[in-house]
Amino acid sequence: MPRVLLIDDDSALLDVLALAFEDADHDVVTAADGADGLAKIRAQRPDAIVSDVNMPGVDGFTLCRRLREAGDSTPLVLLTSRDSEIDEALGLELGADDYVTKPFSTRVLLARVSALLRRQALRSGGGGFGATQSAGRLHLDGDRLEVRYDDQMITATVTEFRLLEALTSRPGVVCSRPALLERIRGDDSVVAERIIDTYVRRLRRKLEAIDASFDAIETVVGAGYRWKAGR
Repeated sequence: MPRVLLIDDDSALLDVLALAFEDADHDVVTAADGADGLAKIRAQRPDAIVSDVNMPGVDGFTLCRRLREAGDSTPLVLLTSRDSEIDEALGLELGADDYVTKPFSTRVLLARVSALLRRQALRSGGGGFGATQSAGRLHLDGDRLEVRYDDQMITATVTEFRLLEALTSRPGVVCSRPALLERIRGDDSVVAERIIDTYVRRLRRKLEAIDASFDAIETVVGAGYRWKAGR
């Protein structure tokens, strides 16, 4: 039974979400704010995290940043009442796997979390992504969910791993944003296709930190992205 940590300072919403996730056969842990959430993450080791953004003290963005800086790649969904795409993109830049804007359907949130849990099947005991895959200097280990570039380990979220897997599986072939979203999310929810741009930008930064001249992920204007053949 996958363990999901729910973090929100709205106790009424937290109770509703906890009941919904329990009914969906999840082991639920709750936290009333970001600081409590960080403590629960260390103590309970959840398989996925759902966190509100707007909380006093340690907010959702800060929690996300601290986790990723510490090398913790536990799938994370941010809940936000802010309509601005800048805020949504900021959360993803910090390393969140997904976001849901309030008000939201509990069914959609459950689908998002379930999709993330499927993608990290190795950690939840259901097996890995598959065989090792290589594209030039990049190596993906599906069983260990590891990404290496020039033999250097890259801390990648499950979503980032799936994006690299999708691009490198067909080098030289243009992948549209809708096609990439379908590959990396695995659910039927609607989300802005431009979020793919944020995921790609985040990956490029990580790879450029190893090789400043990295250019293997190519933007095809008006079409999408492709992994350069032979790179």
